[in-house]
Amino acid sequence: MSLEYTALEQLCNTAKQAAIAAGNHIAGVDRSTLVVEHKASGSSLASQVVTEVDRHCDQLINRYLLERGNHANLALLSEESAEHHNQQTKNRFNQPYYWCIDPLDGTLPFTQGKAGYAVSIALVSQTGTPVIGVVYDPVNNTLYSAIKNGGAFKNGKPIQVAKPDTDSGGTLTVYADNSFKTAAHYSTTQNSLTKIAAELGTNGYTEIYGNGAVKNACAVLSNPLACYFKFPKATTGGGSVWDFSATACIIQEAGGWVSGFYGEPLNLNPKGSTFMNQQGVIFTSGKDIAEAIMGLRENNFSV
Repeated sequence: MSLEYTALEQLCNTAKQAAIAAGNHIAGVDRSTLVVEHKASGSSLASQVVTEVDRHCDQLINRYLLERGNHANLALLSEESAEHHNQQTKNRFNQPYYWCIDPLDGTLPFTQGKAGYAVSIALVSQTGTPVIGVVYDPVNNTLYSAIKNGGAFKNGKPIQVAKPDTDSGGTLTVYADNSFKTAAHYSTTQNSLTKIAAELGTNGYTEIYGNGAVKNACAVLSNPLACYFKFPKATTGGGSVWDFSATACIIQEAGGWVSGFYGEPLNLNPKGSTFMNQQGVIFTSGKDIAEAIMGLRENNFSV
């Protein structure tokens, strides 16, 4: 069963309402009073921290999606509450679509008083393709949304990723997680990125930290010489499906590049684990940058 476009529009509107409601709650929190807890999830600190704000937003979003979108009989997977099973939601491998939710992506920067957090809601097909993407950034009051084959929007206005113009110079910007600079192959990667920047005709490259995965990916929308990537690896981690599903839909609909590390389409409904370490991810503003990033692992080191 595939949903008609009008049904997807209705579901997208519900997701936008849910994201804004969660974002408004987040914006009203006094972060100086937060109690930071830890959960068993992944190997990085960013994947392990959790607060009551995460859980409250999770419950709030679930109510919106289940009460206002229950006619579609959708499955649901959220970072904080995992699989839900009731008469409205089924196992995500048995349903044509499932909601994929990160109620507060970037909990670590949120607890640190930084601005790198957002609310992320996606609708993903059973085959692992995102068909709806909604991201709300409560810091900047910015709402991104997209429906597959319907274009991408920022605060209701159509957006397109700016295409790279390497003839005019500029700097290659790498948006990265903190785990990037602690990896054993970090110095090798730096050398390779310096060469890539030169080959692309840019004025070197820079690294930007402090965001969660969602805002790292969204940065590609406004920077024509930007990339966010995570290497594939054998160990568990590398982000989970809820870190990438909404932004994958938005950036693809805006004309950007989204793929696994070897250029294959992202499978956002993998069996066995929600982690993406086997695939890796690449989000960029252009094909040339993506192809250069794909060469990093093969040409320079083994992960």
